[in-house]
Amino acid sequence: MAIDVIIVEDDNRLRSGLVEIVNSDPQCTCVGAFGSGEEALAQAPALHPQVAVMDINLPGMDGIECVRQLSERLPELQIVMLTVYQDTNNLFRALAAGAHGYLVKPARARDLLAAIRDIHRGGAPMTSALARKVVDAFRAQAPSAAPAMPVGAAASGGGESDELAPREKEVLDLLAQGFSYKEIADKLNVAFATVHTYVLRIYKKLHVRSKNAAVARWLGYQRVGGW
Repeated sequence: MAIDVIIVEDDNRLRSGLVEIVNSDPQCTCVGAFGSGEEALAQAPALHPQVAVMDINLPGMDGIECVRQLSERLPELQIVMLTVYQDTNNLFRALAAGAHGYLVKPARARDLLAAIRDIHRGGAPMTSALARKVVDAFRAQAPSAAPAMPVGAAASGGGESDELAPREKEVLDLLAQGFSYKEIADKLNVAFATVHTYVLRIYKKLHVRSKNAAVARWLGYQRVGGW
């Protein structure tokens, strides 16, 4: 079954080129292409896309705000940024908003298609240089960072429903090690859909909207002796 993809890019020529690239792969189908975040928000929910390729520098609403709002309306949508910005500020803002991957323009067609397939499988595609920035930021902040709230009672005001179950911790630890959803399913001998359910529960309990944010919290707790 083909991966349903939407493109959000304001440059007409580049948007058309991205549509052609996506449709050139038999595993992918571009179901919508939009020139602004507002258009994407208005039309994308009815298309039920599985993956979005998102620029940051858009007219009106920027791509990061579009990510935030799309993530709220389509919580299962996997979003990969495709932008000229390589700075850590935009990188972390995008990840915090709900993006799952981050590519820098110009990206080769094969790299974009590989990223779409990877993110659909539960991966977090980004260049090695950007991944290093993420790791360096975690290392710089984790030793002195105290958990913003303990996992459990304080996270939701007293209930135990936010406590991560042992299996959820196991899934989160494997995500932090870089395993994809499929690899985790194989490793734990469970269905792919089961892993996806665990991940959605983890997001809810940790009050995050992306795998990168969940892993960041996990690494922070590990470094300060939590969990």
